[in-house]
Amino acid sequence: MTTVTAPRRSARKPKGDGHLRRAEILEAAERIFVAEGYEGATIRKIADEVGVSSTALYMHFPDKGCILLEISERTITHLLERNAEIAGKPMDPASRVRLMLDSYMRWGLEHPNAYLLVFGTVSPGSEVLGDSLSEISARCYEVFSGVVRGVGAGGRVRTGDADWAAQVLWASCHGVVALLITRPSFEWAPREELLRVTLEGVMHGLVTE
Repeated sequence: MTTVTAPRRSARKPKGDGHLRRAEILEAAERIFVAEGYEGATIRKIADEVGVSSTALYMHFPDKGCILLEISERTITHLLERNAEIAGKPMDPASRVRLMLDSYMRWGLEHPNAYLLVFGTVSPGSEVLGDSLSEISARCYEVFSGVVRGVGAGGRVRTGDADWAAQVLWASCHGVVALLITRPSFEWAPREELLRVTLEGVMHGLVTE
């Protein structure tokens, strides 16, 4: 079962022990942000978990807002690239929608901390993340909803219009991922079966053969 990774304190790295990798800071920050919220996270806590001084961390990021922004942009950009790749596959639109949703759920379960930061309630909002993340997010969703509109253009959306269908498809899959991450003690069905039934249910409910 997927669980959110809790913060852990690393041993202090000695001076001259190589360059601090940004990826290490970002990974530690993901755990701190999820465990303690954006307001509860501090540069000192992140530095302590990585095992460096706050001064050393400031050489890579001027503040925690920049750390959160990079995590969020990296997450959305990765999903955008996945969606764009699938959108270009030579198959019918419904099959591409299914692949996008499957990829989205699997990525979220493989990266629970990053997922909660971007799609959960941890993020502090646009006052910290700015407009750039909103633009990338809009592009990511537009690629997905564009493929769903392709399903609608073929007259295969059962009810409502294609834009409504895109929102329901995304919201349904998001709910499954978020609950699996945040409610690990619940007696869930085997993950593969749960993902399969989710996809079959939402696709059959909204898309005709």
